[in-house]
Amino acid sequence: MARPRTFDVDAALDAAIAVFREHGYEGTSAQMLVSAMGIGRQSLYDTFGDKWQLYQQVLRRYLLAEGQAHRAALRAGPRAVDGIAAMVERVVREADVACLGVGSIAEFGCSRRELNAINAAADRALRAAMAEQVQAAQQEGDLAEGLDPDAAASYLIASFAGIRLAARGGANAGHVQGLGDMVMRALR
Repeated sequence: MARPRTFDVDAALDAAIAVFREHGYEGTSAQMLVSAMGIGRQSLYDTFGDKWQLYQQVLRRYLLAEGQAHRAALRAGPRAVDGIAAMVERVVREADVACLGVGSIAEFGCSRRELNAINAAADRALRAAMAEQVQAAQQEGDLAEGLDPDAAASYLIASFAGIRLAARGGANAGHVQGLGDMVMRALR
């Protein structure tokens, strides 16, 4: 008879997120995971499957939380452009912490169908929210009228990846802030 689970699954997944964010998939060992998650190796396999299945669960969880945080930032402030600025500032503020979404794409590109589906679903949802916010900021007169909202959303997503990579590559806080400022200037 199997023993009942004696650990918090959500806390274990959050611990796995931290390990995969820092070390990537290939750089993460099963021992690193069980140590961080505070569980035994057999519990890891019984609960989450193998390392690849865990990585997919962790990526889904991470992207859901990131998407929610981005959308919450978009709702900040009295004007739509204030929400866009809050989202950019959030990325700048947290840029030195590895992004699992960017990391998964950097590590695997488009080579893994399962990851492509996870990343594409998160991208669609975030891109739609961003485009809607850009359109609202245009209607309020705060962003250029001729700006294509979908292209602006693509620009924001690409800029966020670049900001995060620059920070992980050693860019100082002033440089990273300057990149965030440039993003906002480009939209006007």
